[in-house]
Amino acid sequence: MFLLLHDPSRCWSPPELVDALRASELVVSQAVESLHAAGLVVCESDDLVRYGPASDERHQLVLATQALYLKSPDAVMRLIMRSRSDNLVAFADAFRFRKD
Repeated sequence: MFLLLHDPSRCWSPPELVDALRASELVVSQAVESLHAAGLVVCESDDLVRYGPASDERHQLVLATQALYLKSPDAVMRLIMRSRSDNLVAFADAFRFRKD
């Protein structure tokens, strides 16, 4: 998201994002889908993507998130990992056998 925020007018292709982020195609496509669903990116024709928040409020949240990340990247990463961990625990709990 911060890469796209850096130059909001630029449209990025999937291969450009993979190269710039040094991530897999799967990770990039999932991230783009999530950011699009959150109303933070716009998908243009030809699979191009650019930063485009759905509202000024979302843009302000992105700026606040970026400021927090620049100030304390470890704290932001811990929050991200904790939310993923909570989702994994909930998923695993769904398969537990319970005694009634």
